[in-house]
Amino acid sequence: MNTFLLLSHFWIFVSADLYMHNPRGSNNRLDEARRERNNANRMFDSQNNNRGGYNVGKLYYYEGSVLPIEWTNQHSCADPNNHCEMIFQYLCGDNVRNGITTQTIPDNPALCKNYDCNSDDRFGMHEDYDYYTNCKYRNRNKGLFTADQKLKRDSATSTRQNPGGTRRGYECPEERDNYPYWHPTPWKDIAVLTNDVSRCEMYQSESENVKGRWACKLPEEYLKKMKWRNYKIPNNEKDCKSINATWKEFPSHGLPAPECRETDWSRDNHLGNGKGGYANKYNWTVPDLDHENCVLRIRYNISTGDYDGWDSSINSSMNGLKQTKLDIGKNYNMNETVAVQRGYVYKQNPEVVLFPGFDLKLRLAVNTNQYGRVFQDRSHTLAVRKRPSDLQNVRIHNLNVRGKRGNIVQVYPGVEYDFVPNTLLVKDGDYVHFQWTGSNTNPNNNDGQGKAGTDRSNMLLLNSDEWGRNYPTLLDKTNFLGLDRNSLHNLALLDKSQFGGEMSELDDAGTYFDLGPKKVTGTGTYFYMSTRNNNFSNRSQKGRIIVTDIEMIVKMIGRLGGSLKFADGQHVTFSPETLPRLQQITVQLMSADQGDKMIKEKGGRMGVGHGYASDFLTVNPHSLRTEKKFKIGMKVDSSAASKIQFYHSSDEMDLKTWFKVSDVDISDGFAVLETSEGGVYVARTLPDEAAIAGIVIACIIIVIAIGGSAFYFRRHPDKWKSVKSSCMKACRSCKSNV
Repeated sequence: MNTFLLLSHFWIFVSADLYMHNPRGSNNRLDEARRERNNANRMFDSQNNNRGGYNVGKLYYYEGSVLPIEWTNQHSCADPNNHCEMIFQYLCGDNVRNGITTQTIPDNPALCKNYDCNSDDRFGMHEDYDYYTNCKYRNRNKGLFTADQKLKRDSATSTRQNPGGTRRGYECPEERDNYPYWHPTPWKDIAVLTNDVSRCEMYQSESENVKGRWACKLPEEYLKKMKWRNYKIPNNEKDCKSINATWKEFPSHGLPAPECRETDWSRDNHLGNGKGGYANKYNWTVPDLDHENCVLRIRYNISTGDYDGWDSSINSSMNGLKQTKLDIGKNYNMNETVAVQRGYVYKQNPEVVLFPGFDLKLRLAVNTNQYGRVFQDRSHTLAVRKRPSDLQNVRIHNLNVRGKRGNIVQVYPGVEYDFVPNTLLVKDGDYVHFQWTGSNTNPNNNDGQGKAGTDRSNMLLLNSDEWGRNYPTLLDKTNFLGLDRNSLHNLALLDKSQFGGEMSELDDAGTYFDLGPKKVTGTGTYFYMSTRNNNFSNRSQKGRIIVTDIEMIVKMIGRLGGSLKFADGQHVTFSPETLPRLQQITVQLMSADQGDKMIKEKGGRMGVGHGYASDFLTVNPHSLRTEKKFKIGMKVDSSAASKIQFYHSSDEMDLKTWFKVSDVDISDGFAVLETSEGGVYVARTLPDEAAIAGIVIACIIIVIAIGGSAFYFRRHPDKWKSVKSSCMKACRSCKSNV
């Protein structure tokens, strides 16, 4: 407990809005036909704008498939304006549900069916009744910094951000506001993205995935004595044992530690878009949960730079009703007395004196219960299913739809229609799971095509290889991902059994569509559109799928390093501190034939060796340069291991210049290269020394035989070309670059 008290002192949050777009975040909404949500306290405390969230969104995903989690955070990350952490978690349970009413689930069992709120499916529920009850009666952590906020309760429901102890569903406010939390929770960690990767070791080792939690288990006699509602649950071992209760260890979730890396950069006050104008995303490989009732949660924590929230001296000793002892003035070279006189103190809306001698004060908008805070969004419930027998050992990509009906003003802070991912890169023969859902309860005056208030999305191939066109192509004349006619018909009309009705704008199609995973074939780039939502101005819903015959891995790698590994063991590995910042690394693996074809298409050449002794491995970006070397592991032709040389080219345009790679260790048919450059790597077989010597001797003999005369070669220029080529190849094998 003492360890967690120390951690909790550090964790200071600041407020900013967060919205999950894929899977669809609820922001506490539930199929309600208003722009504002009906009940901000329905399931959890989001602190987000009331207009955020999507009405519906329940989908299912196969274990092992790739699910892009996409979100926007209103204020920045990985930016000097603030310090930011993003925490991804999931929860599954038999009673996890969306519910059918926007009312908050009661905490009085008498108001629920059969005196059991956990099973009363009228109400939405994530955490359960027992979890909240334990939070409600458990003593709060009084070692936390609460600034000048006056907490009204002694329980874990009352925090600096929630001083009144307001209830939102069965969420525990103290757990919501602090990570990693020190008591048992049902939440499993997926990933932590942080602005300071030096914290990653702590996040991973303290995650409940790998480390158990302790809590006080009260005896039945104590509960009866306290009449079940007047008791307090101690939050530490000493107080727990003082009432003859059991200080019990609850095991970890038994899962891998969460991934931890830098946060993705995003710009503040532009709905949080990242680099290139696209929303940031995290590609989650869905674990084998085999559960129909799960929910995703993202928490967005940003802290002010006015003080170091991770300083262990910032704790409950600095709490005060009017102003804290937090020294703000030292940042402006003021002693404590001058700082107080001029208003440089940490309290509600301080007034600062900028010009000594002038009776002029400027008020700052400082809210001490929001100056450091956490925001969150949670998805509608989703299912994770085992794969059927015909989908074993294949790669499945999920393709969904985000957004809702209306123009950007009407849907804000949600977004307009788009496909997720907007650009999907797959290998020929992979599977794509086409699935999305719409709604019939959007506000009737929101802009859009088709029946007022309805969402629908379909998919048809565009007429040409660009997004700017708005007419679909004739599917009887063009291949679209190698899909059969029936699948194309279903993508266009949204229902495998739809026949009749008003379908010109899909009004009579169902809100939910699932084509299931389909194998895609035919290399190339396929641009597609939704005919329902092709308003050219600002509701143009288009996407593209790039199908390639090249094995490829794309991953965000930062200062902590990481590995991009293919199924056969070939890999690119960055040790910690190899990369100075977070960046996208793409590794491609091509066969010798594919690589040779690539060289020829680029107008390049490979002027050394007799053949290829490995695949081609490309590290993108080609321009990558690192001060510390990273490792590349490649399979080589074991029969020629003593007669091969690795070459590298970073000449992305034409691959005409190749350099020898000298730092190579070959053992048992596997080579490990150490390098500091991106680009293309390949091994070539070389002629043995005797053969090279023979060629050189032959050249000398020929020259001697002709006595240096050019007469013979003038009469037989083809002979000169042959001799010249043989001699040049022999010499090129000795050079460091070719």
